[in-house]
Amino acid sequence: MNKKGFTLIELLVVIAIIGLLSTLAVVALGNAREKARDSKRLSDVKQVQTALELYFNDNSSYPVETGTLGATGFETLSSAGFAATVSGTTYMGQVPLSPIPGAYSYVGATSTYTISFELEGAAGGFVKGFVTATPNGLTQ
Repeated sequence: MNKKGFTLIELLVVIAIIGLLSTLAVVALGNAREKARDSKRLSDVKQVQTALELYFNDNSSYPVETGTLGATGFETLSSAGFAATVSGTTYMGQVPLSPIPGAYSYVGATSTYTISFELEGAAGGFVKGFVTATPNGLTQ
C-alpha cells in the first residue's frame, strides 16, 4: 500500500517552525518602529532648536513660555512666540508633536530654553532615557 501525504508529526514541525519565524519577525519589526520613533524625536528637536535660534537672532531672546510642543497653543513659532496660528515672521509653520508615547516639554526664559523628551531605546549616540536640549546642544 503506497499512500502519499504528510504525517501529523511532519505537519506539526512545519507549523512550529512557521510560528517561530513569525514571532522573530514581529519582534524585529517592533524594534525597528521604536528606533524610527526615537530618530524622529531627535530630528524634531533639532529642527525646533534651529527655529529657536532664528527667533533669538531676530528678537534677542527666546520665547518665555512653558508647555508641550505641538500641542494646543504651541502649534507654530513666529514673531509672537509659540501660538496656535502664525503672526509676523514665521520660524516654524508647524511645530512637531512627539510620536506616541512621549511629549516634548518646553520651558523658555529670556536667555535660555530647555526641551525635555524621552527616548524609548538607544539612538543618535544616546541611551534609553530622558534627553535635554538647550542652546548648547543635546545632553543626557
